[in-house]
This record gives sequence, structure tokens and C-alpha cells, in this order.
Amino acid sequence: MGEIVLAAKMTHVPTMLMSEQEGPIKGKRQPAIDGHAEIARRAKALGADTVVICDTHWVVNAGFHINANSRFEGLFTSNEFPQFIQDLPYTYTGNPALGDAIAKAATDRGVHTLSHHLDSLELEYGTLVPMRFMSREHEMKVVSVAAWCTVHDHAESRVVGEAIRAAVEASDNKVLLVASGSLSHKIWPNKDYAANNGTFTISSEFNRQVDLHVLDMWKRGDHAIFLKMLGEYAQFCCGEGSMHDTAMLYGALGWDAYDQPCEVVTEYFPSSGTGQTNVIFPV
Repeated sequence: MGEIVLAAKMTHVPTMLMSEQEGPIKGKRQPAIDGHAEIARRAKALGADTVVICDTHWVVNAGFHINANSRFEGLFTSNEFPQFIQDLPYTYTGNPALGDAIAKAATDRGVHTLSHHLDSLELEYGTLVPMRFMSREHEMKVVSVAAWCTVHDHAESRVVGEAIRAAVEASDNKVLLVASGSLSHKIWPNKDYAANNGTFTISSEFNRQVDLHVLDMWKRGDHAIFLKMLGEYAQFCCGEGSMHDTAMLYGALGWDAYDQPCEVVTEYFPSSGTGQTNVIFPV
């Protein structure tokens, strides 16, 4: 019987890659990189062989979608930030059986979900950035779940999360489950970016305060209360991908029955107007 052995909410800001390159950002995102490494080490110690990443940079419309190819290989340049992520090579092994099983479990529960085996379907950087750093510590198979959902509601994403858990438990896999996305996500307007040192600042003090309150709730294990505010939090603080990654995460963990205190492994930091962190959700 398989199991989710660890879960996490993880940042994927492009400046993590730039932090390892010559230039003004060199070294600035080391705490975030260290957080990815720590999560991978914990996953390795728990025997994880596969990582399922709910990716808020994979935008979808009709249906839910899973990239369940057997192998991922390519050279990635972000069409959003080509000046930040360009010519990033990647090679990872997939877990088609698990990806297909998640799609079937979700569809059987009434949420239409498709699993894809297409060499031309690239991974998005919400998957590639965490894998870039985690793979240095532990090699895992990869399943990527689209979590920038434009015409879906959190109740459906909760079901997808429940399907992830059901499929994992019916498998022989030990899984690290990752919600890849920010907390608040109001990027600085283009005209204001430079004047506000946008790479290292947040665009809204309201968003910062709500983010910090949410982190305190997570550290206390007040997840049932958080879930009552998830919809408004995602709306008013511009949650990345409407925070469908987070709804999937909680669906897999038992929704409002989940009560474990979380561990912040990367202290909260602003990036390009947004609020970022790495947080472990113990299972």
C-alpha cells in the first residue's frame, strides 16, 4: 500500500535560478534554495520515490489535467519571464501509472480529469524550479498536476486532492506532495516595479499582513479556520492560480480534519510584489 509521506507548500520564484548566476541577485535566494533541499532530504529519509507537484504555472481551462509522461526532457525558456528563465535543461523520469490512476480516481469522483502522455507537453516552471533544486538531494519520479485553474472551483480541486491520496494509497509508491505556488500574488505594476525595488519588495502591506497571519495559523495547526477563508484569501490577496494548488493539498490531507502544526523551513520573503515561503505539512 502506498502513502503520502510528506507534503509541502513551496515557492518557485525564477530568482532562485538567478541566485546561482552572476549578477545583482546572486546569492539572494539561498534561503529558498536551502528550503527546497531540506524538503527533499526529508522526503528521501521517508522513502519517497515520487513527487506529485500541483503546479500553479500550468494554466488550464476545460477539465483538470495531469502530465503523466514516462520521461520529461527538454530545454525550457519561460514565455512569461524569458529574461529570468532561459535555456534551462531538464531530464526527469515520470510515473505514468500513478498519473493515470489519479485522473481515473478524480473522474470517478465526478471531476473530469485527463492524464496525458505527450513528449510535446512540456513541464512548466512551477514544476521545474522545485525539481531543479530537490533533485540535487534526491531523485524522484515526477507527476505534474495543472493547478492554474481558470474555470474551476476549490471544491473540485479538493476532490482532485482526495483522488491524489486515493491513487497513491492504491499504489506501491511513497509520495512527496507539493503545492507549488506563492501565498499572496499581486505582482508590481510594470510602471512601479523599478521605483519600488520590485524584485525584493511586496506590492501590498495588506497582503503581507494576511500572509503572515496565514503562516501563524498554519504553524498552530488552525487549518479548519484557514479553509473557511481560503476563497476570500485567494480572491483579495490575488492567490497564485487562485490557490488551487493549496486546495488540492488540503484535499489530500483530509481538508478541515487536518490539524497538524506546520513547519516553516524558509522564512517569509517578498519577491516581485508577491509573498513567498517553503512550508512542510507533516503527514
